[in-house]
Amino acid sequence: VIIGVFNTGIWPERRSFSYLNLGPIPKRWRGVCESGARFGPRNCNRKIVGARFFAKGQQAAVIGGINKTVEFLSPRDADGHGTHTSSTGHHAFKASMSGYASGVAKGVAPKARIAAYKVCWKESGCLDSDILAAFNAAIRDDVDVISISIGGGDGITSPYYLDPIAIGSYGAASKGISVSSSARNEGPNGMSVTNLAPWVTTVGASTIDRNFPTDAILGDGHRLRGVSLYAGVPLRKRRRL
Repeated sequence: VIIGVFNTGIWPERRSFSYLNLGPIPKRWRGVCESGARFGPRNCNRKIVGARFFAKGQQAAVIGGINKTVEFLSPRDADGHGTHTSSTGHHAFKASMSGYASGVAKGVAPKARIAAYKVCWKESGCLDSDILAAFNAAIRDDVDVISISIGGGDGITSPYYLDPIAIGSYGAASKGISVSSSARNEGPNGMSVTNLAPWVTTVGASTIDRNFPTDAILGDGHRLRGVSLYAGVPLRKRRRL
């Protein structure tokens, strides 16, 4: 399975994208690995089978174009969100949260291939024209799934014929491509969900039932219950709160 991820790009050196125990790239794959700032063909492999970036809309709409002091004019991720969403299909490895909650991090589809389509840019968002261009490219490249964790609207839901994600995903679905989209991170309240077209799978945010309880012990022995990820040495000297 080849998953096309529409987001802020990808940081290919992350161990989530190891190609360990993966076979050859499917012969039907027609995508490319575009070169740009700090990104080239060597950054693709049997896991990251393709990477593209779409910036024509940004360059035309944003005064001065893309801010290259905070961004890479390439598929490389300067934000982190695209790398995070791409790890849905990542390789399994040992992980922890700052030394706590040790375990195995494993994506839901660790054998899937990833194709990154960078349509969002740090400090300047995602433009409709770039998103639609990515849909066209992903369809031509022959992805099996499109994952698009992009939601907006600020409480305003557009009709499908004005919604670029609804339009692009309809074209993809008509070609047999499964599209998964985010429902935003808001709610529960009216008009807080986006990407509701019936031809996409809309996925809401969730939480986990874990926390990291920690006691702060004061000089008089009084304990204050709290939460912390501090894993250093105890504060032995007097500390003024």
